[in-house]
Amino acid sequence: MTDPQNPADPAPPASGSVPPAPPAYDAAPPAPPAAETASAPDAGTAYPTAPPPAYGAPANEPVPGKTLGIIAFVVSFFASLIGLILGIVALVQSRKAGHKNGWAVAAIILGSVFLVITIIIVVVLVGIAAAGAAQIAEFCAQVGSGTHTTTSGLEITCP
Repeated sequence: MTDPQNPADPAPPASGSVPPAPPAYDAAPPAPPAAETASAPDAGTAYPTAPPPAYGAPANEPVPGKTLGIIAFVVSFFASLIGLILGIVALVQSRKAGHKNGWAVAAIILGSVFLVITIIIVVVLVGIAAAGAAQIAEFCAQVGSGTHTTTSGLEITCP
């Protein structure tokens, strides 16, 4: 039988027993080499390594929601409600990842403004159409049924 305190003499594990864990290694990286001193300039200058990246996503990793924010910005010019919704979704995605998304904010602002303008235009057009229909109904009530010509040369057929 082997001595359990002596790792140089490995013994086969008994049936049903767990093999020993591998030795633990130090997780700290090795110390960087010391930089050259200024007393030997012609011996070659050793430059320090690049600083670690700043907090946040690495430069080569895309920002979540940025592409959707750009799409929302473009769509908000043509379909304001869809651009507004896409902008909100893009902003939520970016905020969850801890990033700012100016495209999404711009899409939300433009989508909101264009949506309000669209609603105002629709209300005005419906009002104009309702006023025109009321005038036609009043004209037909005065002249009776049939086809009539107005003083401006417009033909109206009344039921």
